Amino acid sequence: MFRDMRRKRQLLSEEECKKILERGKTAVLGVLGDDDYPYTVPINYVYYNEKIYFHCAKEGHKLDAIKRNSKVSLCIVDRDDILQSKYTTIFKSVILFGRARTINDEKLMREALTVFAEKYCPDFKEGIPAEIDREFSATCVVEIDIEHISGKQGIELVRGDVI
Repeated sequence: MFRDMRRKRQLLSEEECKKILERGKTAVLGVLGDDDYPYTVPINYVYYNEKIYFHCAKEGHKLDAIKRNSKVSLCIVDRDDILQSKYTTIFKSVILFGRARTINDEKLMREALTVFAEKYCPDFKEGIPAEIDREFSATCVVEIDIEHISGKQGIELVRGDVI
């Protein structure tokens, strides 16, 4: 169902893909938007319990698209360095495919929001519960069940030409 990577030497292991998901901060979410046009939008996310979580407003383009078609893709760029002398880019990235759904279970929503806040605001953990309470009624939490994941790195990294 999902394509195999053509340049297999550049394929990242599943373990490395998960490490990238854990440390990544910004991803680009792809959904099937209005009139079947692709719609991509940058999001902050957290990788937790083998799933992706993000939050957003309770209405908007992302949610409308997910309600129509739960299939999504997510791209995380871990490294993107220009190597001018070789006219190339040294990169690492992960792409995943999965199914998105909004979470209605209050306990899971609070858990996901807590993990999210701890990732992005580690120096202010004591304020997290109050912030979640303050914004909870206006917040939607989306969960992505990962169906396929792959990662790729530039050939220069495979050969050890650069660090």
